[in-house]
Amino acid sequence: MNEAASFIMLPVLLLVILAGFPVAFSLISVAFAFGLYTLGDGVIVQLLSKIEDTATNSVLAAVPLFIFMGVMLERSGIADRLFEAVHLWTRRLPGGLAVGAIGLGTIFAAASGVVGATETVIGMLAIPVMMRHNYDKRLLSGTICAGGSLGTVIPPSITVIVLGPVASVSVGDLFAGLLAPGLIMALLFVAYVMTIATLNPSLAPREPPAPDEPNLLEKLKITAIALIPPILLIFTVLGTILMGLATPTEAAACGALGTIILAAIYRRISIGVLWTAMSHSAGITAMILLIVLGGSMFAGVFFAAGGMMAIQSMLSSSGLEGWQALCIILGLAFVLGFMMDLISVILIIIPIAMPIVLLFGYDPVWFCIAFLVVLQTSYLTPPMAPSIFYLRAIAPPEIRLGDMYVGVLPFIAVQLLTLALILAFPQIALWFPGVLSGPKW
Repeated sequence: MNEAASFIMLPVLLLVILAGFPVAFSLISVAFAFGLYTLGDGVIVQLLSKIEDTATNSVLAAVPLFIFMGVMLERSGIADRLFEAVHLWTRRLPGGLAVGAIGLGTIFAAASGVVGATETVIGMLAIPVMMRHNYDKRLLSGTICAGGSLGTVIPPSITVIVLGPVASVSVGDLFAGLLAPGLIMALLFVAYVMTIATLNPSLAPREPPAPDEPNLLEKLKITAIALIPPILLIFTVLGTILMGLATPTEAAACGALGTIILAAIYRRISIGVLWTAMSHSAGITAMILLIVLGGSMFAGVFFAAGGMMAIQSMLSSSGLEGWQALCIILGLAFVLGFMMDLISVILIIIPIAMPIVLLFGYDPVWFCIAFLVVLQTSYLTPPMAPSIFYLRAIAPPEIRLGDMYVGVLPFIAVQLLTLALILAFPQIALWFPGVLSGPKW
């Protein structure tokens, strides 16, 4: 009877969320209701233990620090200088402004780890310039959404910080495993933009040579000044984690301090800026951690009610092969990504999926990398694409919603190609974790 009840937990949860209730409270309420039915008074102990587990998880302490980094980077002037430096080298390429926007997204994602901040910064800097040069609105929309979405698969990423503990996988291994897929995806984005701009130059008109075009020495000087601060920041955060010199939380703390120092150097620091950064970080962190707590409670009740054992029994008796079960899990994650934020999908799917993945003998790091690429694809896919909602908030009215929906489609195809490469050649995701040694944070 308990197992039967656990099977309808997910459908009931989706109905509650679609009815308009906040995700965190939906997770907690459904967990409590089904836990009371299946476990009786024991659900109180079960849920209290999940509160303690979440509150004492040291890795999750990195979440507010990474969010603070993202907010401070928006105000430190780093993004403005980066876009100017990248634009110097890409302006004469086919689709140069779009290529520059993707390059900025790659660097900024590696420096901040916050998806929404990455897309917002790219959009605010690139959209006015691309509009002024008569870029096709569909190409413009797709480029901004795709470049911003790189924050999901280019480390450090908030989603990875949450995914690692839930999947019982090293966050450092996930960061290392994401390096190659993230860079491959960014390069494929650039290749698509340059190809389409070459075949149809009217979609992305090239800039004429500027009368005050800097010479090579000046370009190198501007680039060095713009790139050195974010490179140091990336090494402070990502390099120390990958080399085993610091835990994700320690690295994030150093990164947060680094953004304050950079803001002071660029004379963008003030009490108001610090207060805004801290208040935004506290609000977003509270939301994320409440969702994490709700997901932990939901998974705990599902397991305690025997849901996982029932699923494993069904799989063994159904005759499904490992790749079929894998496709079902990834397909479910893709569908849920239409309706829910990425962290909620992780907390609902991963606790159920990981035992199945291990049962069939798949590498957990490889699966988590593929899972993140699927989430990034759903993040970009209409009609419920969060990336389009971010763009809608900062785009001028002449860029219509239809332009955005059509513009992201080629980039979705590129993401699916990246996913196919990871599934066909697991070493793309596993080579770096195998090469890099150090403590498994």
